[in-house]
Amino acid sequence: MPSERPYPTSHLFTVRLWSEDLGDDLSEWRGQVTHVLSGEAHYFRGWQDLEAHLLAMVRQQEQATAAEAIQISVD
Repeated sequence: MPSERPYPTSHLFTVRLWSEDLGDDLSEWRGQVTHVLSGEAHYFRGWQDLEAHLLAMVRQQEQATAAEAIQISVD
């Protein structure tokens, strides 16, 4: 019998990217990542920042859902 996880096994994000004009013929790619279900959003300037935000958002959602499941089982 498979064990049930108290939190979603997938997460849905939207990622928006744009090129920011820095002047002097320079530009930089920037972005925004939003967790669709919670609406939590973060801005980033590089791929490492995007990865860090995604991981943090997933962990936060999983912890919140797990805590909610524990509370329900106590009630």
